[in-house]
Amino acid sequence: MPSYSPVGSAFTPFTLEGLRLRNRIVKPATFEGMCPGGLVSDALVAHHREVAAGGTALTTVAYASISPDGRSYPTQILVRPEAAPGLSRLADAVHREGAAVALQIGHCGDFANPRVIGGRPMGASRRFSTYGLSFVRPATEEDLARVVADFARAARIARDAGIDAVELHFGHGYLVSQFLSPFTNRRTDRWGGSLENRSRLAVEVLRATRTAVGPGFPLLAKVNLRDGFAGGLELDESVEVARRLEAEGASALVLSCGFVSRTPLHMLRGEVPVRRMAANQERWHARIGLTLFGTLLVPAVPYTEGFLLEEGKAVRAAVRLPLVLLGGLKSMATVDRALGAGFELVGMGRALLHDPSLPRRMERGEVDGSACVPCNECIAEMDRGGVRCTRRDGR
Repeated sequence: MPSYSPVGSAFTPFTLEGLRLRNRIVKPATFEGMCPGGLVSDALVAHHREVAAGGTALTTVAYASISPDGRSYPTQILVRPEAAPGLSRLADAVHREGAAVALQIGHCGDFANPRVIGGRPMGASRRFSTYGLSFVRPATEEDLARVVADFARAARIARDAGIDAVELHFGHGYLVSQFLSPFTNRRTDRWGGSLENRSRLAVEVLRATRTAVGPGFPLLAKVNLRDGFAGGLELDESVEVARRLEAEGASALVLSCGFVSRTPLHMLRGEVPVRRMAANQERWHARIGLTLFGTLLVPAVPYTEGFLLEEGKAVRAAVRLPLVLLGGLKSMATVDRALGAGFELVGMGRALLHDPSLPRRMERGEVDGSACVPCNECIAEMDRGGVRCTRRDGR
């Protein structure tokens, strides 16, 4: 029998900008790869319905693009009016299970796939993209005005479709993160240089999106604590970014880390499933490249549960708005540590892929944690029909 007795605060309700959550457990955005044509599929609805039925309070639909040129996969949602009916269907399915649903929206910037977007990717500054094997086009003033408007429009579509909250993706080395990071932002205009300038795009996106959805609608922002390599965004500047987003009306921050083009597993940590990742690539040169150089292209980072807890405390000390702590959480002991340290909500990603019913089982005292191991094979599966735990049957 598990040693944990569910008497703590993990299973008490929490209200986020007027949205009542039945407990403190959030399913963070883990890209599903289940939306061919950029529209919600039956598989995506079933995926999030199962998470909701398992007891999670808020499940997050991942990686929806605000515009056609912001995509890295053809299987991610493209937020447009045609996507609204599917979003409504998904929201209804989650609501029937007693949970709430958020939509993560963003723009991939220079990580966009030229084959998917039909052109050169756009980023903060000119550089060579090893992902797209092309030179990045620096964003113009007109580009950035469109990006800000597209974020606002996408959030309004989500709200009107019945989605309960929107998460603005400002981390992981995508477009807004590329502006925040001194490594990718080499601009000398009002969008580069000082942290005030580098954070301008995040601030303007948040302002415009808040205006579009109005007060009382939850707007979360996913931010990096660190990019995870020398020359990237570090914790001291991340704390200042958090203060700026709080002042601009963010409802909560989702604390993460990592940079997909430099440190893709920094945000997950654990094993690098090179063989499975290579096998799932469509292009022959990608298969060969990953097979031969996978451990160099995707360096391993050691996993320890709750690996963002200590760094997250620096943000907790600096702001008063609610914080969602990520970092490989999978046990009640670590959840309790996070809540005890002042984080209002906790995110469980791989643990819920392994067992979507984990929150209910933990609340009933049947288990005190997940049997998930950080093999990371689940992330390779998004390239061949949809993210899934390859070891789920053995939970």
